Amino acid sequence: MTASLPHSLYRSDQVRDGERKIASDLGVKMYDLMTHAGFAVFNVLCQRWPEADKILICCGSGNNGGDGYVVGRLALEAGLNVTLWSACDPLKITGDALLAQQAFVKQGGTILTGDLPDEPRDLIIDALLGTGLSRDVSGCYRDAIASINASSSPVLAVDIPSGLHADTGGVLSGAVSADITVTFVALKQGLFTGKAVDHCGELIFDGLDIGQAFEAHIPSSVTLLCSEQARQLEPTRCQSAHKGHFGRLLCIGGEKGTGGAIILCGQAALRTGAGLVALLTHETNVTAILARQPELMTRQWEEKRGSKALNEILTWADVIALGPGLGQSAWSKRVFDAALESCKPMVIDADGLTLLSRDPCRNQRQNQQNNWILTPHPGEAATLLNLSVEEIERDRFSAVKEIHNRYGGVVVLKGAGTIVYDGVHSFVIHAGNPGMASGGMGDVLTGVIASCLAQSQSLEDAARFGAFLHSYAADIAAQHGSRGLLASDLLPLLGNNIEQMQI
Repeated sequence: MTASLPHSLYRSDQVRDGERKIASDLGVKMYDLMTHAGFAVFNVLCQRWPEADKILICCGSGNNGGDGYVVGRLALEAGLNVTLWSACDPLKITGDALLAQQAFVKQGGTILTGDLPDEPRDLIIDALLGTGLSRDVSGCYRDAIASINASSSPVLAVDIPSGLHADTGGVLSGAVSADITVTFVALKQGLFTGKAVDHCGELIFDGLDIGQAFEAHIPSSVTLLCSEQARQLEPTRCQSAHKGHFGRLLCIGGEKGTGGAIILCGQAALRTGAGLVALLTHETNVTAILARQPELMTRQWEEKRGSKALNEILTWADVIALGPGLGQSAWSKRVFDAALESCKPMVIDADGLTLLSRDPCRNQRQNQQNNWILTPHPGEAATLLNLSVEEIERDRFSAVKEIHNRYGGVVVLKGAGTIVYDGVHSFVIHAGNPGMASGGMGDVLTGVIASCLAQSQSLEDAARFGAFLHSYAADIAAQHGSRGLLASDLLPLLGNNIEQMQI
């Protein structure tokens, strides 16, 4: 068992099939794996709740329930007061789960059915539904999940909180909210994004002695991006470096009344290391920009100055950040069109994504360039795909791939468990906290990623490192509490190396 987590994430079918293959190759019986899993859960029980005596174990009909029976047997052997409740007819259990059930009964255990007992317990073990669940829970399973969540007892989930979709992280009409989830063999991709983060609690991994062999032989197309990998992506600079080495970034946005968005974007870009940063914005923002951050240059453009003047401003830039506070005015649309026509590498966010969604012909033309990073939150993703936010959140992995299919480039789908997709591989950002749900955070992210792009010229590296740095800095800033976290609180942290930013 390990407190650190592997980096490869898998679909449930990959884990199911790969587990059997690796176990067969190593000569390990599946029942032995079930026994090992039960030991792993029982060890966590003893370590985290050493005073617990009254234990309620809720078992289903499959192998997840079999793991629960193993935990029950071990708890009885340790002299604990065990109540084991089955959501199904115990006589219908088969296979390895039946062997585990028989061992539990032989140890003196009894199996309850009917209504879930509601007396107070020191701990509830959730072994109802495993990773194979793909449809909404119903009947006694749904009722049991509701009863578990209504209880004041802490909850320890076996492999996955019952009711979660292991591939998407979606809630299938109801899911257990666990304090700790002990997951086995390989990490399931759905545990790290979307609503799943509200249900898993602390994640503990146990490879059951086959995890390393599994990861070595079963390929994964999803990676959990942690600080170790992020360090390898950090832009570097030599001692003789000058500002010309780190790119000229033009941030476009800040219509009248929304100047704060483009200021935050520009400040974040400077703090992350861009060589020169200029803001193309409404003239009413200039005084505020100079007062807040004199290192930021300003550019203004009006229709009467003509296309040539606008193109000259765009020509100056190596990279463009397009969208924070941009608005939907005629001016907004004109500078947006000119920016796309420049074919510069760019990061598009906020109002830029809304404008992008309105012109399929433009999408197809720019898709051939494939030179942008899109950074939608779920609402903007819904606009890009003409779906509801609920549909986006139901399967974030599919949503980020579909945005790439339609618009090209690299896509950063923001939210709990931000996903970065480059057209081949997905990366889930293993950082971030609820305090980031505040105005301006997306504008800072746009500046961070655009700055990384100006320094590295790699869309993929800039998106991955920028998204991680942004979330990791937010975790540092929220160490003493996430309520009231401001986007500007991240700015002093963005210039630090990852290894200097230990939480």
